[in-house]
Amino acid sequence: MIQAPAPPPPSRRRHDREIISLAVPAFGALVAEPLFVMVDSAIVGHLGTPQLAGLAVAAALLTTAVSIFVFLAYATTAAVARRVGAGDLASAIRQGMDGIWLAILLGIAVIAVTLPTAPWLVDVFGASDTAAPYAITYLRISSLGIPAMLVVLAATGVLRGLQDTRTPLYVAIGGFAANGALNAGLVYGAGLGIAGSAWGTVIAQVSMAVAYLIVVVRGARRHGASLRPDAAGIRTSARAGVPLLVRTLSLRAVLMIATAVAARLGDTEIAAHQIILSLWSLMAFALDAIAIAGQAIIGRYLGADDAEGAREACRRMVQWGIVSGVVFGALIVLARPLFVPLFTSDGAVQDTLIPALLVVALSQPIAGVVFVLDGVLMGAGDGRYLAWAMLVTLAVFAPVALLVPVIGGGLTALWWAMALMMTVRMVTLWLRTRSGKWIVTGATR
Repeated sequence: MIQAPAPPPPSRRRHDREIISLAVPAFGALVAEPLFVMVDSAIVGHLGTPQLAGLAVAAALLTTAVSIFVFLAYATTAAVARRVGAGDLASAIRQGMDGIWLAILLGIAVIAVTLPTAPWLVDVFGASDTAAPYAITYLRISSLGIPAMLVVLAATGVLRGLQDTRTPLYVAIGGFAANGALNAGLVYGAGLGIAGSAWGTVIAQVSMAVAYLIVVVRGARRHGASLRPDAAGIRTSARAGVPLLVRTLSLRAVLMIATAVAARLGDTEIAAHQIILSLWSLMAFALDAIAIAGQAIIGRYLGADDAEGAREACRRMVQWGIVSGVVFGALIVLARPLFVPLFTSDGAVQDTLIPALLVVALSQPIAGVVFVLDGVLMGAGDGRYLAWAMLVTLAVFAPVALLVPVIGGGLTALWWAMALMMTVRMVTLWLRTRSGKWIVTGATR
């Protein structure tokens, strides 16, 4: 007689419910950012290859300008979640407000740097003479939305720390719909070309920031948290984010090097690279949904002095990451005949991107582990280790990627270098989680 398998232990079911309840809405919110770029790529791609190549360079620069400050979301999530675990909601929201004020100040500073240096930045990235004007136009207009983008990051961190990933999902859906409609209308309807795409994205991002601020301000008033800027609190938020800033700068350096190498391979290669990078980012943000759940859950367990709960949650999330990576890799392979023509009708670009896309598919299980462990250590506030681990990864990746134009292999070789980068990250993060040194309990680390 065949017996039914034993049901999973209660702790596993509990962790699964927590992960699903946080990760599923977080998935929808996280994919909004790469979907913004994908919509822009699909619309601009049909204007021509030079326009798409220009977008590739500008999008890489803008993503870098914003993503280096992703600590506004990650550090805020961990800090707020710890205070939630300790039962202090007013302090949790006050911590989040400090992060929002810091986001506004940083956004203004980034605009001040980006606007006058746009031509130089595009040139440094090696954009061709035909692509450079389009890259400059898109970069200058889109930079005006950077403060709104940073506010979105900080406010998202507040809500995640409060164990609320549904509100960011609703805001992301509205922002994505607005972005698609505005881009199509301004690019083709108004005949603004690539400038219309940039303006559509800026308007959508500002609308999202306003929606987030309304939600956070209501929560602050409900729990009696001050809305006024506090210099000491802003400085504390900035100091807490420094290690994650180093970590993110190193990661962005990896992506910038990859884009710069692709740009020097030619317009066909950089156009193909932009499409692959958009899809890679979509898969990365999708896998990061589990990591977001990890940040909130791990922070809450550690704030409540439950070290064993944090360990169990970590183990279960790694299993989720591996399975999700396998599924996403299979989807890339099976669906490539459907989505590739949506981005470009250029046969040369299609022929260039397909072999590299298969490399991306093969590396997705590794990416699943990387993003989950990254989220676990962020939730624990283990920023210093994350900074050092990413610096080691950059040191391994940079020389390999820069050799691609010399040794040959084209875009496919470049994406094998990206797969190596993810493998190094997986090893360094696994060693840390295995050591247990990341487990520090209490309302603050």
